[in-house]
Amino acid sequence: MQRFCRVFLAGIILSALFFTSLRAQTTDTLPASVNPELQNLFNSKIQKEYTIAGIKVVGAKYLEESIVLSVTGLSVGDVVKIPGGDAFSKAITNLWKQRLFSNAQIYITRLEGKNIWVEIDLQERPRLSNFYFKGIRKGEAEDLEPKTGLVRSRVVTEDMKLTAIQSIQKFFTDKGFQSADVRVEEKPDAGGAKNFETLTFYITKGPKVRVDDINFFGNTNATDSKLMSKMKGTHEMSRLTLFPVPKRAVYGYRPNITFHDFVHDYDFLIPTKIKDFMDPYVRFKLFTSAKFNQTKYDEDKDKLIQYYNSIGFRDAAITADTTYYTSNGTMNVDMKISEGDKYYFGDITWKGNTKYSDSVLSLILDIHKGDLYNLGMLNKRLGVEPSPEGGDIKGLYMDDGYLFFRIDPVETRVYHDTIDYEVRIVEGPQATIKNVNISGNDKTKEYVVRRELRTIPGEKFSRQNVIKDNRTIANLGFFNQEKIGITPVPHIEDGTVDINYTVEEKSSDQLELSAGWGGNIGLTGTLGVTFNNFSLSNIFHKKAWDPLPSGDGQKLSARIQANGKSYRAENLSFTEPWFGGKKRNSLTVSVYNTRYSNAYAYNYATGSYVTNHSDTSHLNILGVGLALGKALRWPDEYFTLTYAINYNVYQLRSYYGYFPDMATGNSNNINVKLTLARYSLDNPQFPRIGSNLMLSVQATPPYSQLGNNPDNYTSIQDKYRFVEYHKWRLNAEWYIPLGVGRGEDKTRQFVLHVAGKFGYMGRYSTKLPISPFERFQLGDAGLTNNFGILRYDIISQRGYPVYYNSNPSVNPDNGTTGTVNPNQLFTIFNKYVLELRYPLSLSPTSTIYGLGFFEAANGWYDFQHYDPFQLRRSVGLGMRFFLPMFGLLGFDYGIGLDRLQPGQGIRNAGRFTFMLGYEPE
Repeated sequence: MQRFCRVFLAGIILSALFFTSLRAQTTDTLPASVNPELQNLFNSKIQKEYTIAGIKVVGAKYLEESIVLSVTGLSVGDVVKIPGGDAFSKAITNLWKQRLFSNAQIYITRLEGKNIWVEIDLQERPRLSNFYFKGIRKGEAEDLEPKTGLVRSRVVTEDMKLTAIQSIQKFFTDKGFQSADVRVEEKPDAGGAKNFETLTFYITKGPKVRVDDINFFGNTNATDSKLMSKMKGTHEMSRLTLFPVPKRAVYGYRPNITFHDFVHDYDFLIPTKIKDFMDPYVRFKLFTSAKFNQTKYDEDKDKLIQYYNSIGFRDAAITADTTYYTSNGTMNVDMKISEGDKYYFGDITWKGNTKYSDSVLSLILDIHKGDLYNLGMLNKRLGVEPSPEGGDIKGLYMDDGYLFFRIDPVETRVYHDTIDYEVRIVEGPQATIKNVNISGNDKTKEYVVRRELRTIPGEKFSRQNVIKDNRTIANLGFFNQEKIGITPVPHIEDGTVDINYTVEEKSSDQLELSAGWGGNIGLTGTLGVTFNNFSLSNIFHKKAWDPLPSGDGQKLSARIQANGKSYRAENLSFTEPWFGGKKRNSLTVSVYNTRYSNAYAYNYATGSYVTNHSDTSHLNILGVGLALGKALRWPDEYFTLTYAINYNVYQLRSYYGYFPDMATGNSNNINVKLTLARYSLDNPQFPRIGSNLMLSVQATPPYSQLGNNPDNYTSIQDKYRFVEYHKWRLNAEWYIPLGVGRGEDKTRQFVLHVAGKFGYMGRYSTKLPISPFERFQLGDAGLTNNFGILRYDIISQRGYPVYYNSNPSVNPDNGTTGTVNPNQLFTIFNKYVLELRYPLSLSPTSTIYGLGFFEAANGWYDFQHYDPFQLRRSVGLGMRFFLPMFGLLGFDYGIGLDRLQPGQGIRNAGRFTFMLGYEPE
C-alpha cells in the first residue's frame, strides 16, 4: 500500500466556456490537509484512470451532503481520468449553476494505488435576513415590497439584486418618475446571524415627469383632437394661463391660432376648433393623469396606426417621434406622421367554405366593394379578432361545433386605391365535447355548478354556450367573478374537446345585526342571517355544520326584529333553485308573523305611560307564501315564469289607523301572482351588460262578482273581510358598457343603467273602496315603514321624503306633512332612472362603485288625475359597497329639483338616503 498522501486539486473558476482541465494551486494556497508532493499527479504526461474511494463535503451548512453530491454528479466508485478528464470540471459547473455558492473547489486528499479520496470545499452565499427602502415614503415602501420578489432567508444572488432594482425602477417609472435611481448596499446581519445579510436600497426618485404638450405633424386627414383621443395612456397636463407660449416642436413650428383667424374662419362654429383655440390658455384634465409611461406610450402609437387603418389609410406610419424636456421640467412629445393614400375595399372572394355559401358569408361580413378600407372591422367581422358579442364568421362556425376552424384574409391585389381580398377558410371537423372538468369549488358541490352548464359531454362544441356558462357561473354568486376560468383543450386527433372550468369560492352569506336601548321601550334589535349556499340534505350531518351545512345552492333566510313590547316580527324563507333536481324550477316557501301593539298608551289620569295595553290593542299579521318558478326555453333561455300564492290574515283588536272606520276585526288577503321575467345580467353585484325585465299580474278572487253583492254588506268589516283587487307591474332595466377604463382593462369601465318602472292597481266593483293593501308608496330610501305591513310596494326616490300629493305645484312641501291615512297612498305610479356607474373595486371581498343619477317619478290616486308627464325630478351622487358578510351598504345624496324654492339653497332640497342589505326599487 502506498504511503498516505494528499494532493491539491486546483480550485476551478467558472468561465463562459466551462472547464476542461484542473490545475494545481501553489503550495501557499493549499489547505493543511493537502500534501503538495502529489501536485505532480496532474503534471504527468500519461493519462491514468483512478477510482473515487471516498468523498467529503466541507463548508455546506444549509444543504445536506447527499444533495450536494447529487448536484455534482460524483459518487463513490466513479472512475475518473487524470490528467485531462472532465469529471471534476463538470462537477464545479453544476455547483455554480445552483447559484448557492460564492466559491467551490475540489481537492484530492488521499491516493492509494488506483484509489483516490476527494474533498469538496464550498463557501455558501449569504442569505437575506431583511431588506429596507430608503428615500421613499412608508406607504410607497409597503406597496413596493411585494413587487421586488425579495424573500427573506433566500440566498442573495446577483440576479436577485438586479431583479429587485429593475422592479423598483419600473414601479416608479409607472408613477411618472422616469429618472429614478436605485443603489443597493449589502451589510452583515445586525443581529449577528452567521452568513446572513441585509440589503438596503437607496432610492432617488427624481422629479415626476408630466407631459405638457403632444404635437402631431403631417396629419391632414385627422385632427389633433381626434388623435389625442386615441391615446388612452398618454395625456397632456392641465393648463391655465393668460400668456401662452408658442409651441416650438422638433419637427416644425406650431403657432397659436390668433383671435382674428378664429373669427375670420368661423372656427367658433366647430367644437374641435374652439378647443384648439382655447388649448394654449385653458386645458382641464380632471380625470386623467399626465404622467409619462414609456410602455403605454408605445401602445398608444400602435393605436394611432390602428385608427388610421380604420379610416382607410392602410400605409399610415409614424416616421419619427421623440420626447424631450422643457425648461420648466415637463416633457413634450412630438410625432411625425406619414398618412399615405386612402384605400377602399375591392372584391372579396371566399375559398375553402363548404358549410355555408359565399352569399351567406358575404351577407354576414357586410362589407361591399367601394367601402372605406378598415382592417380592424374586417378582422372583427371575420372573427380574426374574437369578439364576446359574436356575430362574426368564426363565431358562426364555432357555435356549430367547428372548434378547429381557421380563417385567413389575404390581400390578392392592390390597384390604384382599391384592395382585393381572398378569405381562405379551413373548416375542419365538428368537435364534440368529451369531458367537462370543474375545479376550485372547495365548498360548493360540483353538481350545483354542473347542472347550470350548457356545455355537456357528447354535445357539439359551441363558443356561445361557453360564454353563457361564464355568465351563469358568475350569477350563482358563490364564486369570484374575476377568477372564473374556462379553458377548452382540443384533441384534434379524435375531433373532441375537453372544457376545464376553474372557480374560486367566495363568501356569499350575509349577516344583519343591530341593537339599542330606548327609554320606556327597552331593548330593541334585529338579527338576520341569509345563507345563500345552504344544504338541506346535510342538516342532520354534524360534520357539515360550519356554521350551517352548505354547498347545495339553496337559500335559507331567517330574521327576527323586536322593538320592546310594541313591535315584533319573525320571517323565515327557504328556496330550492332546482326543485326536483332535473330542471331549473325554483320552489320558495315563506312564512312570517308580525305584531304591532299599543304597548305604551298614555294615561291622562296619571300623566304617565302604561304597558298593559299590548293584549287589548294590537294588530297581528300572519302570512304564508308558496312560489314555483319555471325556466323557459322560449322566447329564449333567459325567461322564467313564476306562479305564487299568498295568504295573509290581519287581526285588529282596538287598533286604529290602518283601516278606515275599522279598529276591530279580521281581514283576509288571498292572492295569486303570475310573473314573467327575463334576466340576462352578467353579474348580480355590479352588472356591466344585460337586462332585467319583469311583467307581473297579481289578483284576488273577484268576490263581488261571485254572488257577494256589495249592496248587502251591512258593516265596514264586511267590506274588508275578504279584500279584492288586481295589480299590474312592469319593470325594465338595461345595463350598457360605455368605453374602456384605464389600461384598456374591460372590467374598469363606465356602465349606463337605464330603468323604467310602472304600476297600476284596480278593483272589480266600484261599489267597494280600493283595497288598502298592495298599494304604492313613493319617496325616500325605499325602506319599509309602518305602512309596509299592508304589503305596499315601496318605491324609492332619492332627494324626496315619502310623498302623497300627486300635484307638487299645489303643495310646496310635496304632500309630506300631516297625518296620512293609508288610503291616501297611490294606486298608479311611474318611475324612470338614469345612472352612470364606475367600479372602484371588484375584489370578491369588497365590490365598490360610485354613481351619478337622474330620477323622475310620481304617483296618482286614479286615472282621472293621471298625467305621465307630471313627474318629480331629482339628481345626485352615490356610493355602493358590497361586503360578503353584510350584503349591500350604500348611500346617496339626492337633490329634489321640484323642492327647490326661491331664495333657498340646495340644502333644503337635498336628502341623504341609506340602504342596507338590498337595492330598493
